[in-house]
Amino acid sequence: MNTDELEHAEYQAERKVLKIQTKLHCWARDDPHRRFDDLFNLVADPAFLLVAWDRVRGNKGARTAGVDGRTARSVEAGQGVEDFLDGLRSQVKDRSFQPLPVRERMIPKTGGRLRRLGIATVTDRVVQASLKLVLEPIFEAEFLPCSYGFRPNRRAHDAVAEVRHMASRSYEWIVEGDIKACFDEISHPALMDRVRRRVGDKRVLALVKAFLKAGILGEDRVLRETRAGTPQGSILSPLMSNVALSVLDEHIAQAPGGPGVSASERAKRRRKGLPNYRLIRYADDWCLVVSGTKADAEALREEIAGVLSPMGLRLSPEKTLITHIDGGLDFLGWRIQRHRKRGTSKQYVYTYPARKAVQAVTGKVRTLCRQMDTSQPLDALLRQLNPALKGWCVYFRPGVSSAAFGYLSFYTWQQVGRWLRRKHRRSSWKDLRHRYYKGGVWWPASEERSLFNPAKVGTTRYRYRGTKIPTPWPVTG
Repeated sequence: MNTDELEHAEYQAERKVLKIQTKLHCWARDDPHRRFDDLFNLVADPAFLLVAWDRVRGNKGARTAGVDGRTARSVEAGQGVEDFLDGLRSQVKDRSFQPLPVRERMIPKTGGRLRRLGIATVTDRVVQASLKLVLEPIFEAEFLPCSYGFRPNRRAHDAVAEVRHMASRSYEWIVEGDIKACFDEISHPALMDRVRRRVGDKRVLALVKAFLKAGILGEDRVLRETRAGTPQGSILSPLMSNVALSVLDEHIAQAPGGPGVSASERAKRRRKGLPNYRLIRYADDWCLVVSGTKADAEALREEIAGVLSPMGLRLSPEKTLITHIDGGLDFLGWRIQRHRKRGTSKQYVYTYPARKAVQAVTGKVRTLCRQMDTSQPLDALLRQLNPALKGWCVYFRPGVSSAAFGYLSFYTWQQVGRWLRRKHRRSSWKDLRHRYYKGGVWWPASEERSLFNPAKVGTTRYRYRGTKIPTPWPVTG
């Protein structure tokens, strides 16, 4: 199959998958108690596997090999995509497919700690992606609006905008939730019970369980069983974690002071001294905003700990904090805090980059400038700096970020200048300016590109989209 034929086949497969996903989503939405009993054939369907392959190949992790040493590129160059998918489909259909252990990779976190990533084989990733294509539209029909992480058409900015929106409307006490090792400790039996509420096909359930139990090949080359958790980094893991954590969403939604209460009932509760509250969750990061007292927030924190316990999850006592909006909180890289507007006596809730986020990006700039060998041209350094700076500014653009952008601009300019001084130790600043700061502008540039300037990025306001964020599946009626 040549490139044009493959692209046409992928286009046709995308259309077929979207059509079937839309049906699954509508059926699940229209009947909240429906269990789907014949999904296995869809997982092994050629169109679903082809779309799954396209998603895996287009992912940044496609260049990373699992325990078998194969990458997406090696599959294309060796066996060929068509033969690879045909063989995989046969294995899935006759149920001889068995997932291999994920390859452990420890990556650094803030505070010197490490996070475990599990890198699956390319074959396992394709089957997981196909499973996700089938299961996601079903579970999306019952996921609640308070959940934003790893869901289609939803993003971190929506979660931050909701916290800001609610904090501006009397929900001033906030429980900042931190679930201890969430991806590592989810109870498999409890998770599978929640999956069974919607999926009755035993073959699909067996496939999901096989991925959960596949094991981890550690960096020390020791194979370990996975008796709990979903390997962080796998394609299926975000969906499974949302299925598990939806127990918290549902508890808050059905609670007397939750979002399902009418405005008049909320007012009546406040007159009686009872709290109202809303949950905002992005994967395992969540906030509970409370219209009440600090004591109400403390009681709700204990209640939530009891809700998560049957799923095998625990709150971190040190990191689960209760704060007032005047004191501010850090959430998804943002600082959310109420301040007095300059020149007035009015107070507003502002969102801007948290100090940790600024320290992280300046640390990355410093590391890139120190690691880049001075024998390399300036353009080699700019090729690494510019994407990092652009990505950070794009994420923090919808907020009060001008001061942070200005500081980042000066810091980067300073670090690049120091790198140039190390590169040309015998040159004066005047010589460096003639060579690298051209056009009368005191800003470094190579022949091909200029250093990205964060100070020139304009800020915007991200509008709160409410509870009616559309799904990718067109639904009428």
